[in-house]
Amino acid sequence: MDISEIKVKHPEHWKNAAAIRILSADAVHAARSGHQGMPIGMADVATVLFEKHLKFDAKAPDWPDRDRFILSAGHGSMLLYSLLHLTGYEDMTMDQIRNFRQWGAITAGHPEYGHAKGVETTTGPLGQGIANSVGFAMAEQSMAARFGKSVVDHHTYVIAGDGCLMEGVSHEAIGLAAKQKLGKLIVFWDDNNVSIDGTLDISDVSDQRARFEAAGWHVVSCNGHDPDEIDAAIIAAKKSPLPSMIACKTLIALGVDGVEATAGGHGYNIKDKQIAQMREFYDWPYAPYEIPADVKSAWQKIGSRGAAVRASWENALAGLSASRQAEFERVMSSAPAKRLNSVIRKLKKQISADTPKVATRSASQMALEVINPVMTETIGGSADLTGSNNTLTKGLGTFDADNRKGRHVYYGVREHGMAAAMNGMALHGGVRPYGGTFMCFTDYARPSMRLAALMEIPTVFVMTHDSIGLGEDGPTHQPVEHLAISRATPNTNVYRPADAVETAEAWELAMTSTKTPAVLSLTRQGLPTVRTKHTMKNLTAQGAYVLAESNGKRRAILLATGSEVEIALKAKEILEAEGIGTRVVSMPCWELFEQQSEAYRKRVLPAGPVRVGVEAACRTGWDKWLCGERGNWKKADFVGMESFGASAPAEVLYEKFGITAENVAEKVRTLL
Repeated sequence: MDISEIKVKHPEHWKNAAAIRILSADAVHAARSGHQGMPIGMADVATVLFEKHLKFDAKAPDWPDRDRFILSAGHGSMLLYSLLHLTGYEDMTMDQIRNFRQWGAITAGHPEYGHAKGVETTTGPLGQGIANSVGFAMAEQSMAARFGKSVVDHHTYVIAGDGCLMEGVSHEAIGLAAKQKLGKLIVFWDDNNVSIDGTLDISDVSDQRARFEAAGWHVVSCNGHDPDEIDAAIIAAKKSPLPSMIACKTLIALGVDGVEATAGGHGYNIKDKQIAQMREFYDWPYAPYEIPADVKSAWQKIGSRGAAVRASWENALAGLSASRQAEFERVMSSAPAKRLNSVIRKLKKQISADTPKVATRSASQMALEVINPVMTETIGGSADLTGSNNTLTKGLGTFDADNRKGRHVYYGVREHGMAAAMNGMALHGGVRPYGGTFMCFTDYARPSMRLAALMEIPTVFVMTHDSIGLGEDGPTHQPVEHLAISRATPNTNVYRPADAVETAEAWELAMTSTKTPAVLSLTRQGLPTVRTKHTMKNLTAQGAYVLAESNGKRRAILLATGSEVEIALKAKEILEAEGIGTRVVSMPCWELFEQQSEAYRKRVLPAGPVRVGVEAACRTGWDKWLCGERGNWKKADFVGMESFGASAPAEVLYEKFGITAENVAEKVRTLL
């Protein structure tokens, strides 16, 4: 590349881009950690995008119809922070840039959603950003179909590196985006031929252009340092009805002696002499963190370019009927529909009266049948298990390129891609995503489930076939450790309902959450209704409660979740017949029980009686309730799984693994 020619031909662009490069290098140098190579290499692409194409207003960072910019290559976070500072985002002060990667700063090592305005999603785990972007683009299309293009009409732009494209989730995301024909999704590939270990050919020989084309994307290439070529590529991409990948040929750490176009340019590897040499190369005779007036003015002009467009949009929103405006504002704020509580109460009353024996996956569908008509922002789906996960309800329709008003997505066998896309939808706003697979396959969705919790977004993960109770499919499909893994994740509510009533209550809580994702652990096998007395109150909101009280002096407390509550109730009958007063506590959500007052928890789990936990899963985590909370390890035991499962009918498996009412009763006798 003839960089000197570009430098002479585009002096203003060169200087504006240099501001990003120098700020990034200075911040990484001061922190003595970070990644300056990508921000230096992709500064030209970012400058053209922000100056000529990105629809945004730095003074209104939450404007719903802004274009979304996602830095999938999150290690290059200083690129994003520099852009936010230069364009005038009020919270991204120069002090924040100076404190890059330091305690209390919003300039974290990798961009974190909620820390700084303009950070649309948390990236850093490679591939997550590009996978999130599919959900952003799907949400935009859904919202446009519901509210009209006069108020919803924007693009999603992504910068991704080779690492993002090597991660397996990228394959799932690329395929899903192509199937959905998301023409407003544009990905810039930072084609610099470098990874941390060395040149790319030591680990990968993929032809990324051919890969995207084969998947069904529009692909265009450009010199990633030539502003004219970059601009032309973006214009071409915006015209395509297909998602676009722009291959930007760049030099990592451009202009830095000794590390340009090498693996050494990736991380913190620019020392004092090179910082001085960089300033000379970029004609930047300014002190660290100093932005000359002309460059500052140019960038602030870019940051305010969208103000007029935003004002026009506000007029368009005001042109909607009052009810449509109110609905738009409701869904964008994640507020539940006013009728949600009443339809859930009505369903609970019906279930308590009819006492059906149904699998909680079927009970989940029953709940969704009343939720989806009133929560019109829901978009459900399944990873090729729709009939098993029971995520489809009447009248939803299929979301695809031919029907953007549809509200059910056939994700295919893409658990990770589905979870990441749902996170993108939740982050975009205006959509409440839920999606299903088998509980065992949380293994495939795990990285995105963790990020949902980290970002404090209310994605709903519908995980069915939640124990050995699924039967003949065997140990490959029978979750044993997965409840413990999900419960160990901070800011995650794991619901394991015992019947259709608790399932409806769990769904109400998931649909009203604004900052906590939900994992619904649901059975394949039918369960009896254990809540036969209707209550207006949502008892699941308490996390745990007394389901059945002892008939005499209380000597034992049985704690159970999900399908094992039925077993606990049968064990109570056996023990009560022997004169052993037994309380049964249903614990549908440990996390919510933890949040209850000490007084309430003490009422549910008083000191004194022996305690036995019952769950068709591993014991991990149970000792908090059995031995803690006024318990005693000498007076506690557990009935559950100590190994992987096996292939056999469910009832045989429960008997062989000892998860039976008689075994629970025997544990109590032994403790007493």
